[in-house]
This record gives sequence, structure tokens and C-alpha cells, in this order.
Amino acid sequence: MSFISRFQAIDEKEKTHAVRQLIEDSTPDFDYFFMLILSVLMATFGLLAGSESIVIGAMLLAPLLAPIMGLSLGTSMSLHSLIGRSLSTIGYSIMFAVGAAVVGAFLFAVGDLNGGINEVILSRTEPSLLFFIVAVISGFAVAYTTVRPNLSSTLPGVAIAVALIPPLAVIGIGIAMLNPAIVAGSVVMFFINVAGIVFAGMVTFSLMDVHDKSLIAETAIKKEQKRVEKESEKIKKIDEEIAQEQA
Repeated sequence: MSFISRFQAIDEKEKTHAVRQLIEDSTPDFDYFFMLILSVLMATFGLLAGSESIVIGAMLLAPLLAPIMGLSLGTSMSLHSLIGRSLSTIGYSIMFAVGAAVVGAFLFAVGDLNGGINEVILSRTEPSLLFFIVAVISGFAVAYTTVRPNLSSTLPGVAIAVALIPPLAVIGIGIAMLNPAIVAGSVVMFFINVAGIVFAGMVTFSLMDVHDKSLIAETAIKKEQKRVEKESEKIKKIDEEIAQEQA
């Protein structure tokens, strides 16, 4: 069996489950953004404290990898609805993450801001080809383990390796410090990571012939949209009930 055949021999049920799960995990709902903000705040404080262990913990919480892999999947399928959905989620994620980092750094770490920049922060502002290579390898690993559920236990390690949240936190710290050099370096670092993951994920999904699951992806997107709408209606109803009780 050739190398490529190994990818194409993956069970169709596993592919179907992976597509549905990836779309579910990348849905831009309250849970997604809540976990994103928590992770970026943890990363921000970890960076300011110079603690790599806190930063690693923040990377394990972050859900940002899901919409990035969704972009890879949508590109491999040429599915515009999934591409647009993923790009929108990534865009909002960047805004929320950077905003949370700015607020966290400015309001709760004034002393650290005045004290200068530590090595943990600087390490996220110096992009290089090696970081892109790591992102590509991580993208291959994430895409493959997404379709192979028996390997899902390796995903936390990949999330740590690819480091998507720390550069966003550093962007916020740089803005709070009014330091354009830090902002520029971390912006480049973030998009190098994203580009590497998307490229590798797209190649892996293509090798796995996941592109023929576009109809399943469309159905899953519509299902998630309906779920989010129902949740919004439920929350709106609860808000109205609370307002009536307080009136």
C-alpha cells in the first residue's frame, strides 16, 4: 500500500464524523467566544508574568484551531459557505482576542507594562522560517488526527506546538504598551502560523478525499445555524422574563 493510499483508505464513517465534528467545534457561538476570551486572558497574564506554564495552559483552552481547520476543509472542498464561515469566525476571533488582551494588559497589569518586556513576550515577536515549518507540521497532524479519532489524545500536544493564542495576546500587550514593533512582530507570527496550518490541512484533507463530503458539511452548517438561532431565542426570552420581573 502506497503512502497516499494510506490516507485514502480511511473509513468513510470517520470522514463524515470528522466533518460534522469540525463544523460543530468551529461554530461561533457563546461557548466558543467565552473559551477564546478566557484563554487569551490567561495567555496575556502568563506572558506578562513571564510564565511559560501559564501560556501553555492558555493554549490548551483555546478553540481557535477549529475554524482555521474549517478554512482548510472548506478550501479543499471548494465550499464557499464553509470558507466564508471560517474566515468570519477567525476575523471575529482576532478582534475579540486582541481586545481582551488589550483590556487585560492595560487594566490589570499596569506595573508589568511599566516594567518592560520579558523574554517570553519577545519570543512571540520574532517570526522565522522554523515557525512556519512547525505550523505546517502541526497542520498535517491536526488534520490527520481530526479524521482519525483514535489519535485525538495527541491534539493537546499539537495545540501547544502551534501556539495561536500567544501571538494574539502579544498583539494586545503591544497595543497597550503603544509599542508598534511588538505588534508588528506578533502579527507576522500569528499569520505565519495560520498560513502553515491552513496549507497543511488543505493538503491532508485533499489526500484523504474529504472533498466529497461537501453535502454533509453544508447540512452540518445549516444544523449549527439553527441551533445557534434557537439558543439566541431562548436567551432573548429569558432576558424578557427577567426584565418583566424587575419592572
